[in-house]
Amino acid sequence: MRSIKEECLVRMIVFGQESLRTAVLEYLAHYHGERNLQGLGNRLVEMNGELEQTAGEVQCRERLGGLLRYYHRDAA
Repeated sequence: MRSIKEECLVRMIVFGQESLRTAVLEYLAHYHGERNLQGLGNRLVEMNGELEQTAGEVQCRERLGGLLRYYHRDAA
């Protein structure tokens, strides 16, 4: 709860339940698939194939209007 509050919700103005639900779902997708965690040795909760990319242009994926950002290499 502390992570989502500090990294997401205190920086947003939420307009109703649906807006809050969207923000939480986007944060959870970011937290589990794009954010490295110190408690796991700076690994992701859900590993994906993008991590093995060593060549290609660095791309930025944004969630919640740029509040959450994830950098990855584009497949060459």
